[in-house]
Order: sequence, then C-alpha cells, then structure tokens
Amino acid sequence: MKGSFFLGASASPEFEIREMEIGELGDTDVLVRSKACGICGTDVHIYKGEAGSAEVTPPVVLGHEFAGVVEKVGAKVTKVKVGDHVAMDPNMYCGKCMPCRMGHKQNCEHLYALGVNTNGGFAEYTVCPEEQCFQVNKDIDFDVAAMAEPLACVLHGIDLAGIQPGQNVCVIGGGTIGLLMVQMARICGASKVILSEPVEKRRQIGLEVGADAAIDPIHENLEERIREVLGEGIMDVVIECVGNPGAAKQAIQIAGLGATILFFSVPRVDATVELPLFDVYKKELKIVGSMINPDTHQRAVNLINSGRLEIKKLITHSYDLEHLEDGIKMQMSSESIKVVVHP
Repeated sequence: MKGSFFLGASASPEFEIREMEIGELGDTDVLVRSKACGICGTDVHIYKGEAGSAEVTPPVVLGHEFAGVVEKVGAKVTKVKVGDHVAMDPNMYCGKCMPCRMGHKQNCEHLYALGVNTNGGFAEYTVCPEEQCFQVNKDIDFDVAAMAEPLACVLHGIDLAGIQPGQNVCVIGGGTIGLLMVQMARICGASKVILSEPVEKRRQIGLEVGADAAIDPIHENLEERIREVLGEGIMDVVIECVGNPGAAKQAIQIAGLGATILFFSVPRVDATVELPLFDVYKKELKIVGSMINPDTHQRAVNLINSGRLEIKKLITHSYDLEHLEDGIKMQMSSESIKVVVHP
C-alpha cells in the first residue's frame, strides 16, 4: 500500500510516497481503508516545524482527521466488523499519569496520536486500535465523516464555553473550526451569533450556516457593528478561533460584563498578548483554553449521523496523496476553508 511520509520540516522534499507493509493485525486492531483525511491546523504547524499537541518523530504518516471502511479485524475485535464505515479518534491516553488520574487526560504525559506519533490517515490503509473506531452511518459522505475529529474538539470547547440559551456569542475566525462553532452556538440556544472574519467567502458561508451577522474586522469597526446587531445586549461569550495575538486582543476588547472568553485555536508557542487586568477585574471575565477532544468523539459522530450540521459546505478543496504538500499549502491559504485528502 502507499503512504505519504512526512520526512521533517527541514527536509527537501518534506513528503515522500512510500510503499508500506500492512503486517499482521493485533487481536484488538482494525485495518481501515482511508477514504478521506482532513488537513488540520496541527498538520500545518508540523509542516512548519512548530509544536503541535504531541511530539512528531519523522518519518511518519501524518493525518489524524480521517474516516474509512473496515477491511479486516483482529481476533478479539467486537465493536466493529468488516464493511463498517468508521471515523477515527486519533488521541490515545495512558490512563496512569497524574493528569489522566485527575481527569485531565487531554494533558496526558504520554499522549499518543494516530497521524502524529504513529502512522495515520495520509495512506491507503491504516492500522487502528478498535477503541479508536467510531461507527458512522453508511449514507454519510466520507469527507463529512472525516470531520468527526475537529467537531469533537469543537464540542470540548463548547462545553468549556458554557453557552446558555439566550446568550450572545461572537466567533472570531471563519475557518473550519469557527464555522463549526457558529453552528454549535446556535444549537446551544444562543440568541445572536456574530462571526468576525476578514475573508468575504467565509463570511458568506458563515451567514449560510447560521450566523446572524458576519463582520469584516479589517474594514469595519467591530465594536460598533456588534452594538448595532445587539442593540442593548452585551457579548456574553467570545470564541477565538484564529490563534494570533491580534485576534486574542480583539476577543478581550469585545467581551461584555461577566463574559466567558474561549481561546480555542493553537497559537505559536511563543505567542503572547497584553492582558488588561483592570478589565478582567471589573468585567469579571472568565478566560478558558481548550485542548483536543477528551470524551467527545462519540457525541461528534452522533451529530454527524443526525445530519444537523452543515459540514459539506465547509469542504472547499481536495487532493490525492501525491499532492499532499499542495493541499497543506492550500489549507494555509485564505482561499480555502477545509481541505481534504483522498488516499
């Protein structure tokens, strides 16, 4: 079988197509034929040589947002069978370290992920532990099924944001995550959902998937436009999905009294922003972070199976394995929203 191996950020080229041996499956392993694999912001960080959620040791097949068909199962597999359609939860935890034992397994000291530390979805086939496989209805498009992992991460963030029915929500950034956040805020009962996004195409799709207003923060005064949309209301929840200091500063500025600010995106390790302490004090702001998807993958698959979310609209480009690097560059471009690879 073929796989696209990441050789390292300093390598030239960074990716190489290689033949791979499938080998024997362990008793609880599942062989999945990868049908679609999304390119994530974490893949972009890895491509640039920046830190992601876990350490990467090349050569390795990246791709942790993937879905496919079960081709073969180990002798003791009971949860899935040959022919099932599955979406993968890539993140695996030791269950023994202090973070795991304290209920923070997303910070597991031995976090191990398909498509990060071990071979993932940018290959024709992937060997996965049974417990990482989640069944998807067979009428679900594989491109959509592959979005289970980012949606699971979004659900963890939504849980931490604590949106209450009738509250006002602003999502900063209209990429894949931001547009999923818009939809989840609506499902949670938000009264008004506002999207802040400079790219016109993304603003338009934001309106199509549920935003009440989509504001261009470059050419419009964001705070004034928010007041126009909300009238006498305040911004109760702000969800930052960009990952740069400018967006973080914007989130703090527009937060209302008692607001929750969720910093969701993965920033550079050295990224900082000045924090107006008096505003935090006076407004009684709650500032929370969100990392990966502990215990939310099944809920994400349930939502995908229900068809309640507009996901296909977010997928704008697709590539084959031979053009994976082109796909990563497109994911970095403002032309795209979500790029998927079809192994």
